[in-house]
Amino acid sequence: MDAVAVIGGGLAGLALAAGLDPRRFRVTVHERREELPPVETSLAMWPEAQQALDALGILPAVRAAGSRFGGMALMDGAGTPFFRTQAPGVIGVSRADLLSLLAAAVPDSVARAYGQVRTLPDAGLVVGADGVHSRVRRAVWGNRCRARLSPYVALRGVIAEPVTPGTGGEYWGRGQLFGITPASQGRTYWYASYRSDQGPDGIAVDEALAITRARFAGSSAVIGSVLAAATSAQTLAQRIWTAPPLRRYAREGAVLVGDAAHAMMPNLGRGACEALIDAVTLAELLNSRPLPDALQAYSRRRWLRSQGLRVASSAMARLALAERAQPLRDGLLRLAGWGR
Repeated sequence: MDAVAVIGGGLAGLALAAGLDPRRFRVTVHERREELPPVETSLAMWPEAQQALDALGILPAVRAAGSRFGGMALMDGAGTPFFRTQAPGVIGVSRADLLSLLAAAVPDSVARAYGQVRTLPDAGLVVGADGVHSRVRRAVWGNRCRARLSPYVALRGVIAEPVTPGTGGEYWGRGQLFGITPASQGRTYWYASYRSDQGPDGIAVDEALAITRARFAGSSAVIGSVLAAATSAQTLAQRIWTAPPLRRYAREGAVLVGDAAHAMMPNLGRGACEALIDAVTLAELLNSRPLPDALQAYSRRRWLRSQGLRVASSAMARLALAERAQPLRDGLLRLAGWGR
């Protein structure tokens, strides 16, 4: 059997471990901590990601645990819609539920190792599924490929109240955005982003929430009610980091998946989806081809799409968080909305 060391037990790492053929690979998943994330967040599963989940045999369970998106809107900061649209087939699922379902799909033959990985394991293949600050990427691709700090902070959380009909979607203000989407069990998932010098490490959630409430005080009353219900115990506050552009995702004996390969701005809502597609694509290729051929094919298949989305997400972030250009942006969006 070929030994595969998967560094990172998040979405991409678990999906890969679930997809690899246990008759061919001896897999060990290395993860820093055993428990699930303490703060719940929600993920949008687009149709391509659902195909990946179907290949792992857990799509029915994800659909049962999640909630379907209904009509969504893009609005200005006051809540006046630029336009409304539908999101047919998109499922919202909590990260904790998805991690649990992926973990249950991992064969019993897969070994688990907990604790920080300081040196890369001795294995036929080392998989970097360890996020934007990937140790595998730095060790194999070099320190020039360290993560890049964006000027933006992101807050995310869940409140118990359901989404008020007609209020779901994104609110684009001047240099700030706010999002509201359905979460499982009738709750609401919210997120906010704006330019900030908080952090980059160890951001105090209470302080970040206070700053966010002050920043959005003149925005839609819906935003105010969501932030009033938000608690620090159910909120994440982080600076946004991105991965540098890479020319390929595989080198001899090492390969990157998910955020380790192409961590992007969150404005397209595609990071988790692309991580799952990476993992299932890589598993299918490793199961059916010799290792060198599989790694080359994986890099060719996934590079153009994921790097294109990385660039597009950065462009979307600049548009959504525009400051001086905000009046022009809003005018153009209103024109686009009237044409629908």
